[in-house]
Amino acid sequence: MFFRYYVFFFKATPNTIVFLLSKNFLPRKELNTLKDYFGYKDLTCVVTGAASGMGKAATEMLVDLGAKVYALDMNEANIPGIAGFVKVNLSDKASIDAAFEKLPERIDKFFGIAGLSGVKTDYWTTVTVNFIANKYMTETYLTKRVPSGGSIAFITSTGGLNWEKYQWEYKKLLNANGWEGMVSELHKLAPQDGYGAFAYIISKRCMNAYVARNFSRFAEKNIRMNFLMPASTNTGMKAEFSKLVGSDANLIKQAGLAGRLAESKEMAEPLVFLNSDMASYITGYGMIVDYGDTTLKVIKEKKDLQNLPVGFKIYHTKLVKKLIQAYIDKG
Repeated sequence: MFFRYYVFFFKATPNTIVFLLSKNFLPRKELNTLKDYFGYKDLTCVVTGAASGMGKAATEMLVDLGAKVYALDMNEANIPGIAGFVKVNLSDKASIDAAFEKLPERIDKFFGIAGLSGVKTDYWTTVTVNFIANKYMTETYLTKRVPSGGSIAFITSTGGLNWEKYQWEYKKLLNANGWEGMVSELHKLAPQDGYGAFAYIISKRCMNAYVARNFSRFAEKNIRMNFLMPASTNTGMKAEFSKLVGSDANLIKQAGLAGRLAESKEMAEPLVFLNSDMASYITGYGMIVDYGDTTLKVIKEKKDLQNLPVGFKIYHTKLVKKLIQAYIDKG
């Protein structure tokens, strides 16, 4: 009888391990005591940006945990076990509306992960995907489809830190009503060919502020809302972020004391935790996942290069763009 308590460790999904335990090792009585602490089994989850990076890693985890996952992305999400793939362009309101027509009326868990760096896209598109789309989906659909006991989590960025200090520069965009209202304020904020790095920062600050200002409204419905701020991560956008900060070496400097970039799953794991039953008493929280980078800045052992306003229109002139990039490149 002793042999049945041995577990062989190898690369396998949690469901595979449970299957082997049920077939070969643990009696049914003991198998039934294995508690689903995360609580995702049979729940409907929607993940944006699911085709790659953090979104793909989160989607794979949720499938392993028994969730019914709907993957949203511009690119095909070829992930075994998902309930469905829906193509969507988050910079386009009509595309978002069409996507939600294909999704279930009940969404237990929403993961807003899709995002742009601002290197390959213009200022308006970057802010639209990173902020406007998330606010629009939340206000138009999630308020109606996420039930009591559900939760919403967004990936923002440590680039969105200092959001509370600089609210004056994006206040009108944050408070604008509806898609058209937000787009109108965005166009007043900066030109379409504005500085991409600052489009990224201001969009992430907007998202952090949006969750901070609205989580209490969702808490009244027993719905939790949180956001996760990753440090530099090895995703498909690595080259873009390296360009933003001047080099691969500068990018690694933003990863705290790790001495390396994070992997996508190292951001997906805490995000999946935040939206799970394990985090049932956590809401309105911005989780920083940066291997101590922010703490080093707080205790003045590291310079905070992003502690500056990014909303001035003068920043978008050619001369100032060059000066800002030179400042960033010095690290």
